[in-house]
Amino acid sequence: MNILILGGTVFLGRHLAEIAKEKGHCVTLFNRGNHSGILSHIEQLHGDRDGNLEVLKDRRWDAVIDTSGYVPRIVRKSIHLLSHLTDHYTFVSSISVYSDFSKQNIDEQADVGKLADETVEIINGETYGPLKALCELVVQEKMPNRTLIVRPGLIVGPYDPTDRFTYWPWRMMKGGTILAPGDPNARVQWIDVRDLASWILDMVEAKQTGIYHATGPKEPLTMSAFLDSCAEVLNTGVQFQWAKEEFLLDHGVAGWTEMPLWVPVKENMSGFQTVDNRKAIQAGLSFRPIRETIRETAEWVLERSADYDWKAGMKLERERELIEKIINKDQKA
Repeated sequence: MNILILGGTVFLGRHLAEIAKEKGHCVTLFNRGNHSGILSHIEQLHGDRDGNLEVLKDRRWDAVIDTSGYVPRIVRKSIHLLSHLTDHYTFVSSISVYSDFSKQNIDEQADVGKLADETVEIINGETYGPLKALCELVVQEKMPNRTLIVRPGLIVGPYDPTDRFTYWPWRMMKGGTILAPGDPNARVQWIDVRDLASWILDMVEAKQTGIYHATGPKEPLTMSAFLDSCAEVLNTGVQFQWAKEEFLLDHGVAGWTEMPLWVPVKENMSGFQTVDNRKAIQAGLSFRPIRETIRETAEWVLERSADYDWKAGMKLERERELIEKIINKDQKA
């Protein structure tokens, strides 16, 4: 197939491009050219989705995969042109589209979030999901019956720029006593970027349409089981100091960012890491072993420079201070 990927040099798009080439597809990337040297063996067309699309006008593709659509107005510009240049359009959205995560096992029919002002273009924690939902509508309205909407959960693995998973393998390799957040039996969900990319390409090849959650693993996974797997793969000598939610919140620990994968119960978000992925599994989504993702993410993180500025995770000094407070509190009790 002749495939155009919007984006393609950072994370998911990069894996999509590499795997598509391995599968024998002809791949073209459209981006702003800000990451020169990455995927230099793959054709890249440079422009800006916000009006500078001329380089695409005289081409045609069997399929387009959109990994970089966040603002409806800009997505509308892209789809207006590309709807005439392709037969199939995949839009990578997010499970963050949903309005209510208080219930577990959310399926693809759940209500999505809405904005009081749909013209807003500022992307933050409150607007990201509703804006993605509006982008979905733009694509579906312009290309009815030709659109695949993929709603991933947390995407993890090599080249992840967010560090929301990578922190844990890195922390295991550091050793010692590790602060573990909240309820050990709390559910966690994520998907290896390579599993996601491979499945998206399978769906594109079959010209599948519709809306699908794309997150894993197949069977429920707890925070405790995940951390134990990290230890088994990377450092069996570590110990875990579990901290109750009340303690973490009292000390200003931020869920999801400072403590990756942890969502406080108090936030009434129990459905955020328990979404129903059965539809995608029935459509062929499969998952590599958890330990493989952990090991290969750890191997990749070792390639980073020593002064890398982490985007998520707790500083070692702060972690030690909190662990000491827990120990002192327990001794006084």
